[in-house]
Amino acid sequence: MFVSADGCGLFGGCYDRSVSSYLLSGLKVIDCATVIAAPATATMLADFGADVIKVEQPEGGDMLRTLSGIDTTPDADPDWFWELHGRNKRGLVLDMKSTEGREVMHRLIGDADVFITNHPYPVRETLGLTYDVVREINPTMIYGSLTAYGEEGPERDRKGFDQLAYWARSGLMDLMREPGTVPTQGLPGMGDHPTAVSLYAGIVTALLHRERTGEGSFVHTSLLANGLWSAAGIAQGVMAGADMAVYRERNRISSPMLRLYKTADGRWLQFNMIRSDEMLTQLLIALGAVELLGDPRFPDIETIFGPAREPFGDEIQQVIGTKTATEWLSELTGHDLPVNLVATVEETAVDEQVRINAMAAEPGDGFGSPWMINHPVKVSGAPQVEPHRPPALSEHRREILAELGYSSTEIDALAEQGVI
Repeated sequence: MFVSADGCGLFGGCYDRSVSSYLLSGLKVIDCATVIAAPATATMLADFGADVIKVEQPEGGDMLRTLSGIDTTPDADPDWFWELHGRNKRGLVLDMKSTEGREVMHRLIGDADVFITNHPYPVRETLGLTYDVVREINPTMIYGSLTAYGEEGPERDRKGFDQLAYWARSGLMDLMREPGTVPTQGLPGMGDHPTAVSLYAGIVTALLHRERTGEGSFVHTSLLANGLWSAAGIAQGVMAGADMAVYRERNRISSPMLRLYKTADGRWLQFNMIRSDEMLTQLLIALGAVELLGDPRFPDIETIFGPAREPFGDEIQQVIGTKTATEWLSELTGHDLPVNLVATVEETAVDEQVRINAMAAEPGDGFGSPWMINHPVKVSGAPQVEPHRPPALSEHRREILAELGYSSTEIDALAEQGVI
């Protein structure tokens, strides 16, 4: 593991685990959630020092433990999805369908600062885990609620993953495709991870509110709300009354600086930031295609970016297709042009920019993954905890229950009954 001179690792965490070491040290969090978005929020809190207790159901625990092995994720030996979002937590399996299990949960709630759940409302109501119930137990608690489609309305109780609620239901899935092609399914967690940041922001805002007023809060967001927010650069135009038929027709053929160009070795280049006469001229010089400026089909930039966008783009593609991406990047860099290579995800594992900025770092002992993706929130003066391996099923049940006042005999009895 790389460690800096002050004893801190690349994640920013140091070896001193005392209560005062981290911004959220002393904060107790219950992660009563499943799969990705809400558990990832709890991971972010844990990374800043909170004591997070991961509560899982009996018979296998959180589905998050199995996601590394599904067909739509890449195969690797470690349970890398579980390592990513199970890290820095303590684990407890709890049968909340039993009276004894609900009693344990109520004690946990009474002793905690934050409760996070994404269970559908019918499940919360059955288990007695709605905000109204939790608030009676602990009035100053921050209750973090994540739903698929929102807290109210006819779809409140609908189940949904991010590919459905964030990606498809918001309109993003329809927008993010070439005209005339079939909409593309989203990636696992593509909407979950930004939604996790949104829920984290709400919880931290509520903690500040509690610090100033002493009041607890109900914090909520949804996958649909975050999908709509991601699409807001187009969707707000709809809200403002835009004629979307005109928009779609205007963008049926991409502007020449917004389309992608394929190099001789099958890579793709982006020229999105080239938007002025001067930059376009410099690009054509760099490409050795300056003769296009004298082509009567392209008399000015308005024509190039307007009615002649397709033939002009085709001319650029013919040029780009003559050399490899490496050759073009070498030539274009010398002209100080903001050209970008479309990266592949394989390249992120060895990306120097990613590692220098601790977007991914070595997690230390106990992990099967040699590198761990870090969450994107960075705060000066608020170091992160060095990652600790995620818990085995109910690994910390004895210590967690002992902290709640259960005797060793009582803990044994709960274990024998299958409550924990």
